[in-house]
Amino acid sequence: MLSNRWTVVLLTALTPAIWGTTYLVTTEMLPPDRPLLAALIRALPAGILLLAITRRLPQGIWWWRALVLGALNIGVFLALLFVGAYRLPGGVAATVGAIQPLLVALLSAGLLHERLTPRTVVAAVAGVAGVGLLVLRADARLDAVGVAAALGGAAVMAVGVVLSKRWPSPAPLLATTGWQLVAGGLLLLPVALVVEGPPPATLTTANLAGYAYLTIIGASLAYALWFRGLRILSATKVTFLGLLSPVVATALGWAVLGQRLTAAQALGALIVLGALVAAQLQPTRTRPLPEAAAPRVLIGKES
Repeated sequence: MLSNRWTVVLLTALTPAIWGTTYLVTTEMLPPDRPLLAALIRALPAGILLLAITRRLPQGIWWWRALVLGALNIGVFLALLFVGAYRLPGGVAATVGAIQPLLVALLSAGLLHERLTPRTVVAAVAGVAGVGLLVLRADARLDAVGVAAALGGAAVMAVGVVLSKRWPSPAPLLATTGWQLVAGGLLLLPVALVVEGPPPATLTTANLAGYAYLTIIGASLAYALWFRGLRILSATKVTFLGLLSPVVATALGWAVLGQRLTAAQALGALIVLGALVAAQLQPTRTRPLPEAAAPRVLIGKES
């Protein structure tokens, strides 16, 4: 059982590792100054692809649940993420976003009745400190709107993660993932058109390859692994794995782009890895949910 659990942890950890490659792909392969287009192409075609594979639409309450989860986990989150990224240095945005595990732990205590322990709080604070050492620069400037957007992005995805756990879907994993990607993509579509205008008239081979990577690997595969992890592991444990993303992004910047890696950054990476490992080792004790609030899972319908 332990071996199986760690296999799930490692597979789920592939998602933030993949997301950590997004910066490299965006800067080296995509058209400049089109972040919302990248988010849109990352989400909507991936969702349509998964719907074409599964051929299953939501039923009943899952029409509005898919819309809510798609907005929180993908649409609104990505929009706020890019607002923060535009108005803040990347290090500040990443450090603010690293508060997400603590938010998920607090929400899980209230909505999922998971026990909030001092060890979880310490690991969450250590994660923020580690990410700060890894990516924050001494000359980083603060912008009130940017900080609010980064905090908002962390908060909406934290709510989305916890609700994904509270609302277990009776549909196959790929179908549920596709619903959310389509919902999030449709919400992003008008925002991208208003803010950035229509897509570029011409795209290079590198542009097309980059968009294909974001759609197939960065969304279809990554989100399927992420939501699979949420079905099996606690929401708090899964969210701690998200701290891997800035570690991978920094490592790729050093290995591929020749960016300088300092001793402080190396220490930050070690702190981040220690925090997320500590979070996975910690047993999660769950109090029984009240009967009215307990989520119902249809046996035999999960996949």
